[in-house]
Amino acid sequence: MNNMSQVPVTVLTGFLGAGKTTLLNRILTEQHGQKYAVIVNEFGEQGIDNDLVVDADEEVFEMNNGCICCTVRGDLIRILGGLMKRADKLDAIIVETTGLADPAPVAQTFFVDQDVSDKTKLDAIVTVADAVHLSSQLGEHHEAEEQIAFADVVLLNKIDLVDDKAVKNVQTRIRKINPYAKIIKTNHCSAPLTEVLGLNAFSLDRVLEVEPDFLESDHDHEHDDDVTSLSFVSDTPLEMDKFQAWFGNLLQEKGQDILRSKGILNFEGRDDRYVFQGVHMLMDASPMGPWPAGKDRSSRVVFIGRNLETMNLQEGFEGCKVA
Repeated sequence: MNNMSQVPVTVLTGFLGAGKTTLLNRILTEQHGQKYAVIVNEFGEQGIDNDLVVDADEEVFEMNNGCICCTVRGDLIRILGGLMKRADKLDAIIVETTGLADPAPVAQTFFVDQDVSDKTKLDAIVTVADAVHLSSQLGEHHEAEEQIAFADVVLLNKIDLVDDKAVKNVQTRIRKINPYAKIIKTNHCSAPLTEVLGLNAFSLDRVLEVEPDFLESDHDHEHDDDVTSLSFVSDTPLEMDKFQAWFGNLLQEKGQDILRSKGILNFEGRDDRYVFQGVHMLMDASPMGPWPAGKDRSSRVVFIGRNLETMNLQEGFEGCKVA
C-alpha cells in the first residue's frame, strides 16, 4: 500500500512531567486546519490527562491501568483498527505515551501488526525532555534513555529554568545517546508545529542500528519495579488552605521520591476546577475554568514515585476534606 493511503502517526513521548500534555494542547488548539485523533495512555488507575487535554473537536481515546508498551498494547491496536475504518476523515493520529513508556514497543506495533502497518505510517517519535531533570532521569531510569535514543525530534523543554551551561550539558548528554535527533530548545513546548508534525522522519534502518532486535515480536520491556502509582478521589470538597499546607510540606520533605504528581481539585467555595502538576519539588497550580455542566465535582490526584506507601498520602489527602 503506498504512503498516500496510510495515515501518519506521531508518537509523543518523554519522561514524567516533561511537558507532553502542554504540547498536545497546543496541537489541539492552534489553527492548522488538520483533523487529529489522539490516543492518551496513563500509568495508574485514575485517569487525569484526559481532563487536562483541552476540549477540542478531536477525539481523545484514553487507556489506563497499564503501560502502552506492555499490558494495553492490544488496546492500542484495537483503537487504531477502529480509527482506520474512517481514515478518510483523519489527517493524522497522535499517540501520547505514559512517561514511563519505552517507545520501542510502541513504534514496533506499526511494523509487526499487519493491519496496522498496512493502514498507518509511523511519521516520527517526538520526545519532550525536561531540561531541569533530564540528566538525573537518564542516570536512574532506562525508560528516559530509551525515549531519547528512539527520538527523531527532542524538544528540550523548560530551558528558562536552567542556565546556558546546564542547557549545553544536557544537549551533550542527548547527543551521546542519539546523534541523529534534531534538538529544539523550548519553553512551554513552544516550537512551531511544522517542526513536530508531518515530518516523515522515522527511519527503520536507523532504529535497527540502535536495537537490532527491534522487529522481534517478543520485545522485552521491564519497568523499574520501585516506581509505583497511587491515586485518590474525593466527592467531598477540599479546603484550599489545608491542601496547600499539606502538599507544600509533602513536596519539601518527600519531593525527591515523587517523580510526578498531578490532579484536578474541587475547592470549597470556588466555581473553577483547579489543576496542579508537579515534578519532584517543582509544582505549578492554576484554575482551569468552570466545572462542565452536569459533571461531578470530584477531586482526583495521582502520585507516581518511589516509597509512596511510606508517605501517608491517603491520610494527608483525607485531612484536606471539608469537615
